[in-house]
Amino acid sequence: MTQSREQRLVDTFVTLADTLVDDYDVIELLQMLVGKAADLFDVTAAGIMLATRTDELELVASTSERSNLVGVMQLDAGEGPCVEAYRTGRVVTVGSTAELRRRWPAFAAASERFGYASVHAIPLRLRDETLGSMNLYRERPGALGDEDIVAAQALTDVATISILQQRGLERATIARDQLQRALDSRVVIEQAKGFLAQTHEVDMDQAFGMLRSYARSHQVPLAETARQVVERTVSI
Repeated sequence: MTQSREQRLVDTFVTLADTLVDDYDVIELLQMLVGKAADLFDVTAAGIMLATRTDELELVASTSERSNLVGVMQLDAGEGPCVEAYRTGRVVTVGSTAELRRRWPAFAAASERFGYASVHAIPLRLRDETLGSMNLYRERPGALGDEDIVAAQALTDVATISILQQRGLERATIARDQLQRALDSRVVIEQAKGFLAQTHEVDMDQAFGMLRSYARSHQVPLAETARQVVERTVSI
């Protein structure tokens, strides 16, 4: 029996709550969130960017290598809906390539190159502080509907608050220091993906799937698994 979108949304909140144990893996939590978002909001791909201590955005989770690359290109260009959502703390939804080209020509070129026709960005907020953004990519044009915006914002708000409250954080400056660990971990994960892709002759998406599967089956944090792969202390 096919679940309704509302039931899948409820299940996502339940999964999110169940994930937040004493020693949960932040990277895996965010990776789970983008995967659920891609399913819930009928988008091709999703990604999450977080701000560093120096107020620069870095990509920390994505559903595919294609969305990973277009996110990096957006950061390199220094413009785009995801950057704007972070800077303003407001949802940014752009439903056509024409509007993308008009507002952010450099990013629009990269987005079109990867086949995306519309892009939507939801800020990750803590009270009045924005810590990053969740970015939704579609291959077809069309703005994100009001119901989707409300649901996506609720999801990102709960995820952000849950992460930070779980650590007992009270100030955004401390939060940034803690979340920097997730950003640092992403570097090691990318190295491990590259190593697995080369040794197993698979693409980067398949390599990441192998890495996540091993981490889950052995109940080891994703970043630690990646570190072990890079250091050649485990074989996947």
